[in-house]
Amino acid sequence: MQFPRPLIPGQLERRYKRFLADVQVESGETVTAHCPNPGSMLGLAEPGMRVWLSPSTDPKRKLKYSWELVEMAGADGVEYVGINTAHPNVLAGEAIADGRIPELQGYDTMRREVRYGANSRVDILLEGASERCLVEVKNVHLSRAPGLAEFPDSVTARGAKHLDELAVRVAEGDRAVMLYIVQRPADRFALAGDIDPGYAAAFVRAQEAGVEMLCYVCDVSLDGISVRGRIPFTDTVTTAKAAS
Repeated sequence: MQFPRPLIPGQLERRYKRFLADVQVESGETVTAHCPNPGSMLGLAEPGMRVWLSPSTDPKRKLKYSWELVEMAGADGVEYVGINTAHPNVLAGEAIADGRIPELQGYDTMRREVRYGANSRVDILLEGASERCLVEVKNVHLSRAPGLAEFPDSVTARGAKHLDELAVRVAEGDRAVMLYIVQRPADRFALAGDIDPGYAAAFVRAQEAGVEMLCYVCDVSLDGISVRGRIPFTDTVTTAKAAS
């Protein structure tokens, strides 16, 4: 996924009402940008952080800018963290179509936002001659230790519900996959069971019911974001069971 226009740097002044952020751009002007992220953004929304905005050319849009990236100091220099939760579904779809997620290959068709369960929509539905695969995609941007990506960054009852509904689909004969897309440098993944014990418990239930768990990390740059490769889970089940 390439950004359609060059990103604009700025300094975060504040994030408020979850979906708004005031950013001072290089001209000295303060602009209000859309923050496309409903989570807590723990560690990524501190005043003074350098951030990057995507500009819109749509004259009908109320807010001209969307917040895309946070710039961080990494072990090897500058790193970028993608905070836009609308991107992982697109990134996953591109990666599946390009064959970069081997575990999700071999299907004839791919559809998005397909209704299932109790008033839910699955992010991606893969269908073949003899099997359906429901793929739920979650954005990951939390990290509280070097190289460790974590999910979730806040309590998500909706996320736990999705796990339970995927488990039901497995019981009824479908294949179901929870796919975590990490929009920051990381080499391993774990559940943040201390932040949301309920989600951790739902993860264990779903995994024991046969829901497959995959985590893929992205390369994030000022030009765009793309899925790079799979990273392992770190004591995920142990952490989840301890939290349940």
